[in-house]
Formats: sequence, C-alpha cells, structure tokens
Amino acid sequence: MTDPFALLIPEAKTFLAELAANNTRDWFTAHKPQYEAQLKNPALLLQEQLLADLAKTTDVSVTSKLFRPHRDVRFSKDKTPYHTHLHMFWMLHGPVKTAFFLGISPNYCRIGGGIMGFEKDQLTHWRAAVDGKAGGTISALLDNLTQDQFNAEDPELKRVPAPFAKDHPQASLLRRKSLSVWRDLPQTEWSQPLAALNTGFSKVSPICKALSQMLT
Repeated sequence: MTDPFALLIPEAKTFLAELAANNTRDWFTAHKPQYEAQLKNPALLLQEQLLADLAKTTDVSVTSKLFRPHRDVRFSKDKTPYHTHLHMFWMLHGPVKTAFFLGISPNYCRIGGGIMGFEKDQLTHWRAAVDGKAGGTISALLDNLTQDQFNAEDPELKRVPAPFAKDHPQASLLRRKSLSVWRDLPQTEWSQPLAALNTGFSKVSPICKALSQMLT
C-alpha cells in the first residue's frame, strides 16, 4: 500500500536545501505556499496519524508538536531568519515525559526518542537506578537498539560522578545527563515514513517506558 506521506521527506529535503541557499525573508515569503503544501500541512497530518497509531500501542496520553521554521535571532550572531530543518516530536505523558522525534534536513533524516536532558531530581533518580538492577536493564535495551542501527550520543561527563567508583560496571551510564537514541533513515525508507516511524518508535518504546518508570 502506498504511504500517503511518500513525498514528505524528499520534498522537504529539496525545499530545505533551497532555503539554505536563500535564507532570507523575501525568499521564504515568496515560497511560503510551497512550504505549507509540501512541508507544514503533510507534517501536521503525519503527526495526527501517528497520534492515532500511538494511542493503540501506549497506555499514556500523547501530544505532538511541529517546530516553527523561524529562528530566534535576538541573542545570536547568526541572523539568518529560518531553520533549515523540519523537526517534530510526539510527547508521551507518562510518570516522566519522554518523546519520539523526527528530524529532516538537507543532510539527514533521523528518528529516535528518549529524554534530551534530565532535570535535577531526575538525574538523582537516574544515578540511583543505574547503580542498581536498572543499570543492567538499560544496558541491555541499548544493546538491542544498537543491533537495530540506533545510536546514542556519548555521555556528557568525562568522569564518573562521586560517590560512585571509577570502575563502576555502569560507568558509562552514570556519566550521562540525558538519554536519547536515534537512527538515520536510509533513502530506501524515505517513501514510507509512516511505516518507518511506527516501526522505529516501537523499537524505542521499551527504553522510553523504562526511563519513565525509573526517574520517579
């Protein structure tokens, strides 16, 4: 069956590459109908479809957000007015909020999920949890995701925080201040984003559930 969003990724990449070469308000205003027809409207419909699909597979409420193309340039030396990417996420409102995401730019198409940054109390819960049995659970989940071509950013800290031993068996997890995983979608999957997202999110879901439970 043909994916109703088959053109979203290739058309978004083309538009965003052109925007990167012409990042001005005049150019964007002249091409706003194209942006709305090829990027914004299909993305909003994709969000709605994923919300419906996720409602069947998760026991928590889910909301979504499409990020605006406009950049906040008030405190930036870079005054180009528009982002050259299309980003959206689906927030899972469990005991702790986790999220799935899709990002498209001229240079990447990426899906994933997790928590982009632990709050102070969440970080305390995280370290206590991975110091115990949950550490092995998270490590196993990350190993499974690696086998499915998912990646995780390197830990933010160079050293294991006190009072944990430097040679702690979960040292790499203790050095983290966030945990999100992502996978680059190959071009062969661009024409079926709905299927790719549903499949990808189902693989990321276990680690999101684990995070939501262990950070409370």
